[in-house]
Amino acid sequence: MPGPEKTPDFPNAEATPRSRWRLQVVWLVPVLAVLIGGWLAVKAVIEKGPTITISFLTADGLEAGKTKVKFKNVDIGLVKTITLTPDHERVIATADINKNATNMLVDTTRFWVVRPRISGGTVSGIGTLLSGSYIEMDVGKTKAERREFVGLETPPAIANDVPGREFILKSTNMGSLDVGTPVYFRRLQVGQISGYKLDPDGHGVTLRVFINAPYDKFVLTDTRFWHASGVDVTVGSGGIQVNTQSLVSIMIGGVAFESLPNGFDDAVAATDSTYTLFPDRADAMKAHYHVVVKYVADFTESVRGLTVGAPVDFRGIVVGEVTAIYTRFDPKTQKFTIPVEIDLYPELFTSRYEAGAISAPGGRVSNDPHALADRLVARGLRLQLKTGNLLTGQLYLAADFFPDAPKATVNWASSPPELPTVPGNLQRLQDNITQLVAKLNTIPFDAIGKNARETLASAKTLLNDLDTMIVPQAQGTLAAAHAALDSANNALQPDSALQQNATDMIQELSRTATAFRTLADYLERHPEALIRGKQQETHP
Repeated sequence: MPGPEKTPDFPNAEATPRSRWRLQVVWLVPVLAVLIGGWLAVKAVIEKGPTITISFLTADGLEAGKTKVKFKNVDIGLVKTITLTPDHERVIATADINKNATNMLVDTTRFWVVRPRISGGTVSGIGTLLSGSYIEMDVGKTKAERREFVGLETPPAIANDVPGREFILKSTNMGSLDVGTPVYFRRLQVGQISGYKLDPDGHGVTLRVFINAPYDKFVLTDTRFWHASGVDVTVGSGGIQVNTQSLVSIMIGGVAFESLPNGFDDAVAATDSTYTLFPDRADAMKAHYHVVVKYVADFTESVRGLTVGAPVDFRGIVVGEVTAIYTRFDPKTQKFTIPVEIDLYPELFTSRYEAGAISAPGGRVSNDPHALADRLVARGLRLQLKTGNLLTGQLYLAADFFPDAPKATVNWASSPPELPTVPGNLQRLQDNITQLVAKLNTIPFDAIGKNARETLASAKTLLNDLDTMIVPQAQGTLAAAHAALDSANNALQPDSALQQNATDMIQELSRTATAFRTLADYLERHPEALIRGKQQETHP
């Protein structure tokens, strides 16, 4: 009988107490998540860029959380909030900027909202019609950092990194100019207007022009700027002149510059040099002389056609210009005159003119500044109105010598001094015609007509007497002459006796000529016949 089964031997279990600090595997994932989250948070804090505020007049085109800040079309930030200022006059856009753009936030950095714009003949911001507006940044060149900025309401015409230089122009008015208006050099666009403002006294405007490199080296010390807007039509003593820069300048205006062809100062101008903006090229390129002498010329004739700016011409050379025209009443003579003020440039009369070294009569040297003018006037120098253009009727002043002109002197007591004048050619012609008409009026045409009528009556009576006494005798003479002609005609008829006798005589003369010819032939053969006579011919 089998015995009872034996129980296998198992080791006895021993209870081991659980450690209080033992980490369970199930908690490993949350711990790692916390560590990664913390690392990301720390990294975000470390990599977070600066926060800036930009002030604008309006929030047009801006939207919190969507409007981006860009530099050269690269995203460098995002607008987070848009709030009003405490006085409700402006809006504050708060934007977070990337850390790698921190060094670009300096004092002269500029911000503006890019929207579709048309300015100065250029169209910008068209892409924002689809993508929406954004804030553009232009990096400044200073080093001082800044976090609060005032945004520009209009985009700057020139970015800070564009090579070139700015210059200042002074003008009496803006004309059709605007920011972005092109600047031309020899009809090539080389720059544009970057800004303008009204002068504090209100008498003019100040413009800033930016000339791109390398064209800025052509702006010299004696460079002249002028309005090139539209079509420049000038009507003067030289006729009609039309000048323009380009089709763009006709529509939107422009500024042009050029240096004087014979300028004395050809040094390159410094940045921010100030120039005058002239109304047109003719005025800009006009020579500006250091010595200007002002005179006045008094005319009694009409000056219609003479304008301010008309030239003063000396034998084809412009030596001055008209600066003012007005009227003056003389209470003594009870007559009106027309004074014309002019500016003369003594430098144009001679390139070797030296002030204070004018030769006086007798070889002396005169230091009197009036000596030259007195000598020229004494020799017959006068001012005269002349027609410069028959088509336009424009007049100019001609200075020339008139030896037969009445004696005159310079009136130095007048202010400005007064130069003598002579009537113009048209006025002299009118005066001559007036004198001729006056002389014709003194001729007694009535008495002359009466005497002529009496003379004609006497001639008629004489003709009647001649007809009574001479005509009958003349008729008899004519009858006798007619009879003589009839007799001559009868004598010349072919069957008349005279004609027959003339024919017989001609025949007889012919026979005589034949006999002489026969005799001559015989004598030529027998010249001895003149001595011996004619020999009898013998026949064999």
